[in-house]
Amino acid sequence: MTRRVVVTGLGLVTPVGNDVDTTWANLLAGRSGAAHITKFDPERLQVRFACEVKGFDPLQYIDRKEVRRYDLFAQFALAAAHQAVVQAGLDATVPDPDRIGVIIGSGIGGMQTFETQCSLYLTKGPDRVSPFFVPMFIPDIAAGLVSIRYGLKGPNFATVSACASSAHA
Repeated sequence: MTRRVVVTGLGLVTPVGNDVDTTWANLLAGRSGAAHITKFDPERLQVRFACEVKGFDPLQYIDRKEVRRYDLFAQFALAAAHQAVVQAGLDATVPDPDRIGVIIGSGIGGMQTFETQCSLYLTKGPDRVSPFFVPMFIPDIAAGLVSIRYGLKGPNFATVSACASSAHA
């Protein structure tokens, strides 16, 4: 069965820009997102460069209370989805939500949450682990949060296939 899919809006959060226009301009200019690692101390690693997202402000897209509940990868997904909805010219309501699905690729899910919560468990015990640990970590939470935010009821899932995840999505 072959069915047409229409892309009506794009949203991006990348190492070379936190929106479509900035990312595109930086790609055309040949700018790289690779730089010294700043998100953690890479002293014990052989590699000291990475392509980190820079200057991302989740509060542009997500309520402060929600930011604490969502891993950074889910925050990126919500920001990109917001941009795509705006670019598509849709508002808070979408036409025919039963026919609109969300498929998001993730290499692993909420790794930042996993590291933080495992460290808490090891240093302070199981009582200090967040009750939101599992929902923050699971790879399909990003697609679920986007669907919930926009009331979408079509297919909803995540592809988790390492570096090919977004291509599979």
